Parts: sequence; structure tokens; C-alpha cells
Amino acid sequence: MKQEYWARALLVVLIGAALLIPFAGKWLQAIPNDLPTWVIHARRPEKGGWSPNKITARVGEPLKLRLTSEDVIHGFAIGKMDEPSVEVEPGKVVEVNLMFNQPGTYTFYCTRWCGKNHWRMRGVIEVVGEGAPIVEDQPLYLKMRLEIDAPHPAEEVPSNSVDPQQGSTFASLLPSYALDKQTYRTSSPAKLWLRLQAEQKLIELSDDETWNIVAWIWEQQTSPELLAEAKQLYAKNCAACHGETGKGDGVMVRDLMPPDTEGHFSGERTRPPDFTDPNHLFGASPALLEGKIIRGGMGTGMPYWGPILTDEQIEALVSYIFQFAWEK
Repeated sequence: MKQEYWARALLVVLIGAALLIPFAGKWLQAIPNDLPTWVIHARRPEKGGWSPNKITARVGEPLKLRLTSEDVIHGFAIGKMDEPSVEVEPGKVVEVNLMFNQPGTYTFYCTRWCGKNHWRMRGVIEVVGEGAPIVEDQPLYLKMRLEIDAPHPAEEVPSNSVDPQQGSTFASLLPSYALDKQTYRTSSPAKLWLRLQAEQKLIELSDDETWNIVAWIWEQQTSPELLAEAKQLYAKNCAACHGETGKGDGVMVRDLMPPDTEGHFSGERTRPPDFTDPNHLFGASPALLEGKIIRGGMGTGMPYWGPILTDEQIEALVSYIFQFAWEK
């Protein structure tokens, strides 16, 4: 009798489980989204990217993410945070534990080149709760009302290689504005060269000597450590399109047409400009290049990095980009 009883009980349990299976997935989907653990699936952008791509968290409360990939290896990182990126491999689950101290919108993104639309693979974490929200200063290119998509050819370029060290020998002759950080950020190399050419104390200098001064001023705005960090950022986020040497010939854009010298208003994707060409780069101020990085390029396919990179990282990248032309 006992064996028959347990056999019938087991049969009832199995039948009940079979009936509940179709509803299990729906029940799981109905779990409230404000729980501190989220499962995020990664797919190529063409297949949906991050899913879900918007999650919520509360200030001061732990948040656990369980990440898995359904196709290729992806990378996961959160913009403007010091946390290292993690690899998200197909068929495996990796956990990330987070805690946010300020309310605001945080952008997470893929750090591995998973396809031609890799940069579109982004999502946001909306953090709510007590505390002062993150407030960012208005970018300089907006304060200056720069048209960052308009052509900006250099009025003048060096005729010979520059020597910043030689330019430093004239430091005592320079007007105070020449070494001001704001002058550097708002002036293109060509415009600063023209301005210095008109200075009475520098009027006897040759064109090359004035260019050496400008190159030295640009060199003072960074350091070997910042350039080393920027080199890594460039290799990780920029080189696939802009090329390792800055010529605009990266592997992801080699099938595109060269950039339109009349500006990028057509909406057609083109190759990036050649950073080694002083005629192009020396007509741009650091503020203009910062704007390009922050907002991206209209009609060029260049992504916007404002939510990803810190102000310091963007400034370091700008200095690194100018190195391509100065070294040439």
C-alpha cells in the first residue's frame, strides 16, 4: 500500500510539473525589474545588442549583473568609471557587482570589436535615490558655438619639421596669453602661429622658429604619462577606423570613400580624415576636436564618446591626435 501511495504521489507531482512548465518562463518574466540582480544577454548590435539595454538601480544599494553572450566574445564596461572591463564569453556567465554613490544616468558599452556596428552596443543604468545628481559642465565647443562639422583648413602650415625644444628657447619672449590654457584650447595651431607672428618681440623670428614655439606650447599641455594613456585609449577605441598611425585607413573603413573636403552634410559615411596632414589638423582647435569626440561626427559614422570618456581622457586623446601631425 505504501509503495502504491508513493507511486501515485510521484505521478501527481510529475504531471503538475509538466503542466506548470509552459508558465514558468512567463512567471520569471513577471519578476519585478527593481530587484538588485539583472541578467543581461549580449548579442551583436545587428541582433539586438544588450538585452535589456536599460536597467535601474538605487544609490547606495548593491547591484549584481549576470552577463552572458549569445554569439561572440563581448566586453562590458561602464563609462567614466574606474572599474576594469570584463569579457563576456558565449555560453558562460560572468558576474559584476556594482555600487553607485550618485543618482544619474550611466552608460555601459561593449569594449570588444564585435562587428562593424560595435560602437552601437550601448545601454544605460538609471540610478535613482538621494544625493546630488551628476552635473557636467557645458563642453567648450558649445560655449564657443563651434560648427564642428564645417571644414577647417589651416591658414598656414610648417614648411619643415618642427623642433619643440628649439621653440622653448624663446619662452621668455612670449606674451602671457601664449601660455594660457584657454588660449591653447580655443586656438588652432595655425591661428596661434599667425597671432604670434604679429608680436613685436617675435617679429624678427623666422616662420620655422615661430612654428617651433607653437609646437612647444602644444607639448606643454600634456605629459609622457598622459600620452601613454591616450595611446591605449586610441588603440582600443579609435584605431579600427582612424588607423594606427592616424591616416584614416583603419580596417573598419577601408571600403569607404575618402572624406569630403566640403564637409560632412550629405549623410553618407566616409573615411575619417588624415590626422597626419597638417593642412587638416592645424586648422582645428583642441575645443573643436573635443567636440568631435564628445558628440561624434554627423554623417560620418563616428560614434559619440561623451558618456564614455572623462574630460581628462578626452583632453589626453586630443593631445595624442595632434602628435600625428607634429611628428610629421
